[in-house]
Amino acid sequence: MGLVDAPNKVPQHQRFYQQAYKQHTRLWQINPRSSKLLVPYQVLLWGTLGATMYMMGRKIFGYNSWFDKA
Repeated sequence: MGLVDAPNKVPQHQRFYQQAYKQHTRLWQINPRSSKLLVPYQVLLWGTLGATMYMMGRKIFGYNSWFDKA
């Protein structure tokens, strides 16, 4: 059973997070995998906002489709 004799890594993780927190790094940016999660999220967030604003502007000018003048 590997879990029975596993070393306790909590103190190392605590030191890592406390050191990054003292450097004023946001909690959601501390983990090394956070960039892999945050980049697609932000692309989706700002892309959706941009598409919404684009279509809102087209709707104001009376166009009901994405590209046509119909």
